[in-house]
Amino acid sequence: MTFSRRFTPISLLMISINGMVGSAWLFAPLYAAKIAGPAAIIAWLIGGIATAIIALTFAELSVLFPVAGGSAQIPQMSHGAFTSFIVSWIAWLSALTMAPIEVQAILQYASTYFTSLINLENGVPVLTGIGMFSATVLMLTFCLINIVSYKGLVRFNFVIFSFKILVIVLTVIILMRTSFNTANFAGVLPTTFSLTGWQAILTAVATGGIAFAFTGFKHGVELAGETKNQAVAIPLAIVGSVIGCLILYIGLQVAFIGAISPHSLVHGWEYLSFAGDIGPFAGLAAGLGLVFLVKLLYIDATVSPAGAGLIYVTSTARILYAMSQIGYLPSSLQYLNKQNFPVAAILLNFVLGMFLFLPLPGWQAMVSFLVSGMVISYAMGPIALLCMRLEMPDEKRGFRLPAANIICPLAFYFCNLLSYWCGWETIYKLAIAMLIGLVFFAVSLLRGKLTVPTLGVKSGLWMGPYLSGLVLISYLGAFGGKNIIPFGWDFLVIGIFSLAILYLAVKNRVSVSEQVKDLRLAAISTF
Repeated sequence: MTFSRRFTPISLLMISINGMVGSAWLFAPLYAAKIAGPAAIIAWLIGGIATAIIALTFAELSVLFPVAGGSAQIPQMSHGAFTSFIVSWIAWLSALTMAPIEVQAILQYASTYFTSLINLENGVPVLTGIGMFSATVLMLTFCLINIVSYKGLVRFNFVIFSFKILVIVLTVIILMRTSFNTANFAGVLPTTFSLTGWQAILTAVATGGIAFAFTGFKHGVELAGETKNQAVAIPLAIVGSVIGCLILYIGLQVAFIGAISPHSLVHGWEYLSFAGDIGPFAGLAAGLGLVFLVKLLYIDATVSPAGAGLIYVTSTARILYAMSQIGYLPSSLQYLNKQNFPVAAILLNFVLGMFLFLPLPGWQAMVSFLVSGMVISYAMGPIALLCMRLEMPDEKRGFRLPAANIICPLAFYFCNLLSYWCGWETIYKLAIAMLIGLVFFAVSLLRGKLTVPTLGVKSGLWMGPYLSGLVLISYLGAFGGKNIIPFGWDFLVIGIFSLAILYLAVKNRVSVSEQVKDLRLAAISTF
């Protein structure tokens, strides 16, 4: 059984934006401002531009290979099974974190009224027993909507999309008209003229929720195999969602900074706090006496994360489905119901997603882990695009990225910077997760379950120096590491490292086989 072509260009764009606009807008403006002050606005620009450049590489690839679970399938085509497994494992593990993140956000906001949901442990909001039960109900609801009905999924997505965008626009307008303290923006220029200021800006990109806020663009990649009019739909969803959300996020950050009372900043942005800041925008609105907006924000604090969580259940299951197709995981995960939804993959993600509440308590802990892994999976976009340009130069492309030889190295560099900015405390945990993944790969290999003509071990050897290099640079660097590579010089080190790895990866690509060409033809012919 195969997936149906069901998503139109507009529905795919709405899915991508819906998946992107989740809990990030509710929390990131506060966390980014505490790290970088008013220069958080610059951090949003950096995060948005970097993500848009990375997204452009996936736009061409996903039109060229419109397959379900592109995070697993595309690396397998360019570098074989070994590389594909590592990348898809990281992509899946990161995406798996998203639904629990959004459930945590819903319950964290709800705890203002229902205090029994959350306990503060060392300043970190942790779910209680009642909170875990509520999280289970929410996660199951996301799964059931995905399993039961495609039409229900699209309609639910449209309603949530319309509501959350309306609330964001109203929040920006009402806050700016009610309270806008221009003096709060005075620190922007001083911050940009100091090394410590720039380090704070870049830290805000990675750990303040900004990079996390743009992760939803990959939905267009994972759902490419179920999309109509791909040459239009996929680039529109992947790139259009980033640009549209960047405009919304900058508006929110400006409104948030302007609405802060100067009395809350007497000890500096780092110590910013105000009544109700566990739900930042609702707390601001309450302090300004905006009762109607407070009620609207608390409703949206459920709707926005629910929309993103729902969409991530959809796309994360496609990664697991693709990994099963290749043979990394049991074939039972390929089971589709009458609606052509991967039921087994959805249910397994539910079970594993629930376990993530234990080692990653709190919204920020989950976000940092997700970003560190997700950007490594992004790195295959520019690499695979350059490989396919060399291997399939004459293949007709519905979307062709201009200046790819410039954009791809720049995109790969941005991926590595984003990973580095996450800091050593997050990177070492990701390294442990990658080692666990290699155990699963070895088991699949020994069981003879891989459905690929070649393992591609030689073509995947560059992954060793790449991943170990990222870990080493993080350990030696200025973002939570030993500061042996000081801030400023680390940009040069990562630049040289990125060019060297990109050269190795492209040089050691696999030759495009007839199987890959057949897969492309099969994907296109299923309209």
